Amino acid sequence: MDFLTKNKFLYTACLTALFLGAVSCKEQLNVGNPNAPTYTANVNTETGLLNFAQGAVYINGFGNAPSPNGTVDTWLGDSYFSLPWGYSALMADLVGADASNNQVTTIGQPDYIILDDGTKLTNPSPQIGIIRSFNSRGATGAGNNPLFYQWANMYALNNGCNQILALTDGIKFSGDAASRSNTIKAWAYWWKGYAYASIGSMYYSGLINDKEGTTNSNYVLHDAIINQSNTYFNMATTALGAITNVADYQAVLGALIPAASQVGHGGVLTVDMWKRNINTMLARNILVNKLAPFVNGNPSATIAKSSTTAMTTADWTTVLNLVTNGIQKTDLVFTGRSTASNSFFSPTGGTVASLATGSNTSTTFRISERLIQNFNAGDKRLTNNFSTVSTYKNNYIYTTRYSLVDGGLGAAGVYVMGSRTASAYELFIAGSYEENALMLAEANMRLGNTEAGLAFVDAVRTYQGAGVAAVTGTALSLSGALNELTRERRVSLFSRGLSYYDSRRWGWIYDIANGGGAYNQTVVTTAGVVNTKVTINYNFLDYWDVPADESVLNPSAGVATKNPNF
Repeated sequence: MDFLTKNKFLYTACLTALFLGAVSCKEQLNVGNPNAPTYTANVNTETGLLNFAQGAVYINGFGNAPSPNGTVDTWLGDSYFSLPWGYSALMADLVGADASNNQVTTIGQPDYIILDDGTKLTNPSPQIGIIRSFNSRGATGAGNNPLFYQWANMYALNNGCNQILALTDGIKFSGDAASRSNTIKAWAYWWKGYAYASIGSMYYSGLINDKEGTTNSNYVLHDAIINQSNTYFNMATTALGAITNVADYQAVLGALIPAASQVGHGGVLTVDMWKRNINTMLARNILVNKLAPFVNGNPSATIAKSSTTAMTTADWTTVLNLVTNGIQKTDLVFTGRSTASNSFFSPTGGTVASLATGSNTSTTFRISERLIQNFNAGDKRLTNNFSTVSTYKNNYIYTTRYSLVDGGLGAAGVYVMGSRTASAYELFIAGSYEENALMLAEANMRLGNTEAGLAFVDAVRTYQGAGVAAVTGTALSLSGALNELTRERRVSLFSRGLSYYDSRRWGWIYDIANGGGAYNQTVVTTAGVVNTKVTINYNFLDYWDVPADESVLNPSAGVATKNPNF
């Protein structure tokens, strides 16, 4: 039995520094209770450090970071992968919701839509206004500030990793001490890279803090946060390169990853596998934080007003080089599996997929018609995963004919997109083969190698058992190839936390007046009329403001904490 099934006290208590850790964990837990674990009593041995390093990531980073009203992730779902990733899926229009909790029903609503017959339906409460009106400490306490959660989780993760690094050099290790120490350092560097990537990809500005128990008010722009992410990913690669004893490396990493997550595509990565995972994440950092507009079928579209810049040929070349050495089909990656109890996410509420699984008349998230339209005719992933037994009706945009079937319908070799059964659903926490292959596809297309790019789209569809005709060799134009690419990313990377970043970089979330918007979209009215040429003007905030819980209590001595472009 691994640590996550034993005791959460040390980690939920010891990492109570919500954002940057202004009060040290040691001071908070020095209460003299001999029956409770404490920082000093439990993290002074190799075993204690391994347990701490696992809990710092999976519990405080992804499960139960502290919050003004309890824990960050206790809402309709119960983990980082259900709420922050839920916002991503909502804003990418892959799922919809009508629950009042945490603004999930408003955050994905576009400013207006134009139906096939020219009828224009306008949202009386645009997203940007909603987000900013609820960005207050009071709204956070009431569970209504959507900007709070991703920030809180990722700074809790970052601070936990700072604590790991502060402890490591003082621990006496068994076996090859250098290899064991470097494995733990690579672990902390990797997750710090992950945390900074998440902050820099979502917020207009953020804080760099690399020392436990301290804070600062020197806010920097999101691109500086991404640079810090890259720094730590590269430090992880360097630490991995210093490992000489494979057995000791495997023993340590095997103790850091929960046993339940060491199945399927998850497990104890080899050093080379981990390095390839890092390359995939470095490529992601470039790709999702630049613009590559593809609006209304136009590969040369431009966005007039944005908080970031467009991909250059040099950027595409760098991405291509990284993903060429990124995650391979047979590589293990960082995944998560639920358990019946004491898991860092539950089988029924811990992921976007689980909250969307079941009849559309009762699920928290409901499958969007805009997700379904991305499947090609005859795609077995569609027939294996979705049912049309019932129709959920919602005014404006979220009427849907589709429900996500729990565990799929049993088609052999076909990817299952959702399950509410313990351990059945494989959560991809970081990179995956599909993501890496589709970055190879897009980079090749944008660099003029359209056929090579299409081959990777076909490879992903084969890998997931889609069973559709190959698009390679069909003489597609760049526009046609990018259409296949964008559709495939929306399908195969569903519930992996990337969908909003894609909609942003392709230009779809921007105001039509600035060159954005989504065209030829499927919308079903409550009267049952199917529209397939709908124009949608989302007009969303591209990079979020810093949550008030940070910006009010810790005013900026640096750059703006409110996105000035909106």
